[in-house]
Amino acid sequence: MSEQVESVIRRGDDIEYENVGAADGMRKGVLVAEEHGAPNFAIRRFELDPGASVPEHTNDVEHEQYVLAGEYVVGIREPSEADGEEYTVSAGDSLLIPAGAVHWYRNEGDESGAFLCAVPNGDDEIELVE
Repeated sequence: MSEQVESVIRRGDDIEYENVGAADGMRKGVLVAEEHGAPNFAIRRFELDPGASVPEHTNDVEHEQYVLAGEYVVGIREPSEADGEEYTVSAGDSLLIPAGAVHWYRNEGDESGAFLCAVPNGDDEIELVE
């Protein structure tokens, strides 16, 4: 028998956004996560300002993402590869970034981009790629 999990409702006004340290112009809000009672996954919302970029980095865990607004570039490559693929994504697109894949973001447009990102609960080490 599995452990009883309580329902959680968090309103948009309850979400606090913080700047992402390595990326000027990107903010993160944690919508639902382990600290709210979610046993397996966290859902986060990111906002990417016009002209903002996120440097190449890796995460120990996979990311599933769903684009809510705007249009921006996502780059993805395997760590052993010199070059990766860049994809222009917009509202309604979804993507999987495997654990350990090098990835980056760039908003070349005039409007903010926003996306949801689901990740497994637990430790996730983020490493910038030189």
